[in-house]
Amino acid sequence: MLLGAWVLFSRRRAPQAQPLPSPPPRVSILIAARNEEAAIGRCLRSVRALRYPPECLEVLLGDDASSDRTAAVAAEAMAGFAGSFRIIPITDTLGAARGKANVLAHLARAATTEYFLITDADISLPATWVQGLVGHLRPGMATVTGLTVVSGPRLFDRVQGLDWLMSLALVQMVSDRGQPVTAMGNNMLITRAAYEAVGGYETLPFSVTEDYELFQAILRRGYSWLNVFEPAVLAESLPMPSWRGLLHQRRRWLRGVEGLPRHIQLGLIYYAGFYPALLVAGWLWGGAAGLGILGAKLLAQALLAGSAYGKVGRRAPLHLLPLFELYTLAVTAGLTGFRFSRRPFEWKGRQYRE
Repeated sequence: MLLGAWVLFSRRRAPQAQPLPSPPPRVSILIAARNEEAAIGRCLRSVRALRYPPECLEVLLGDDASSDRTAAVAAEAMAGFAGSFRIIPITDTLGAARGKANVLAHLARAATTEYFLITDADISLPATWVQGLVGHLRPGMATVTGLTVVSGPRLFDRVQGLDWLMSLALVQMVSDRGQPVTAMGNNMLITRAAYEAVGGYETLPFSVTEDYELFQAILRRGYSWLNVFEPAVLAESLPMPSWRGLLHQRRRWLRGVEGLPRHIQLGLIYYAGFYPALLVAGWLWGGAAGLGILGAKLLAQALLAGSAYGKVGRRAPLHLLPLFELYTLAVTAGLTGFRFSRRPFEWKGRQYRE
């Protein structure tokens, strides 16, 4: 399966971004932040480094009841910014929106432009981010989703980065064949027209994967969409610092996976069943056959990783692939136990139940 995915992915012809008009359109950058004192300065410094006219940027930061110095650090980072910057304290809820969805609902109401570019407080944006997203818009299109990779110095961080980019390469492969999978709420453009057409976050059912809920609502309205896999829109996310935090993050994402079309879910289950199937193959045909199958899988993953990293101008850490296998097994086992225990999971200091 992975080898076929690599072949299809490697053959895709990426759509070309169009030159922007002069002057370029005004856009609103929406950032939800809750207790992000350590990360928000990095994010906003990347906003200031964007190669886009500052007078065409409206930057809105929603401070979601932070108990640290998030707002103060943000104000310091954006002091003297030539564009528009506002910190909006979030003190109430709008409709059914909660958590990040509620913050974005407030920010969308405060925005004054026709394009909302959404990112997270732990993201560092490439200088070409705005034109990379806006340049791919076409008539009738509602969302353009960029690409995010995890970066960090630790071995645990680098394996997370490999996991992210390989997973997004598979998502891109499916998306390029016309099957909508998801948008990514830390690197996404949505037009005001589409956002208001679905009623905004305040009218959508509450979900901890608010980007997926919004994406599904947009699809039901008949809008088109695009996922972009190129360096111009490659943002960098901070890694999860601990194994516990990683499992809580992935449990939140699993809520979105549970809403995917059935045939995609079956494909993921098929992939997750590789090692049980490998054990059966080894028992039926001997250890040599099992090792051959495992070697073929590692080769396919190396080809996919090499293609994915090459497309964003980076060198694939192929030496991490054996460790990545152990990491994948551990994540799958941990999530399975987490899912069936029905324990609440945490995100940004709040608990959510099934």
